[in-house]
Amino acid sequence: MSNKIWYLPGPFHRYQEDVKVLAREAGLRIIDANVTAIRDDAAEDVPTVTVKTVARSEPESPLVVVTGQASLDQKELIGKLQAESAAIRVLIESAEGLTPLEHPEAGELPIRLFDALSGIHQGIAGIKAERDSLSTENESLRGEVTSLKAAASKPADDSAEIEALKAALDAAKVSYRANASKEALEKLVAELSKE
Repeated sequence: MSNKIWYLPGPFHRYQEDVKVLAREAGLRIIDANVTAIRDDAAEDVPTVTVKTVARSEPESPLVVVTGQASLDQKELIGKLQAESAAIRVLIESAEGLTPLEHPEAGELPIRLFDALSGIHQGIAGIKAERDSLSTENESLRGEVTSLKAAASKPADDSAEIEALKAALDAAKVSYRANASKEALEKLVAELSKE
């Protein structure tokens, strides 16, 4: 066999050049170097290619690659991550009001999320209790204001009696203070009848 195979790591769209055209022009056949470890019949004179540079605004998140031969530690880690994910989903449903809020059994993130949601729940419960207390106090104060307004709008019923007492004292030519109370005037009139 002739050396006509170009082992090039894929994916091929990551290169600036059109590698298929370059391979055709050089009479080479491309095989993804990531899928085979054997390099039989590898061409020695291959075209030079450059990888495209991609401007990223945020760093790429690391990927977990699990093969069929995953170690016990990887399987345990994946199990823990799946359990945490399920617990977080339950907490989200609780926050949305779909299920009651319950403490998760394990996982640092679910427990931290539960603690935060519990604190928020307690704060809201305190605010509701304070609101209800203020609402009751508000209704009580409104009732007092209404009764005070009603009392203030009543005409003084004693004014006619006071005028009658003053007229009786004037007729008897008894002096009295102009701002004397009803009780004081009644006392003076009572003394008149004793004489």
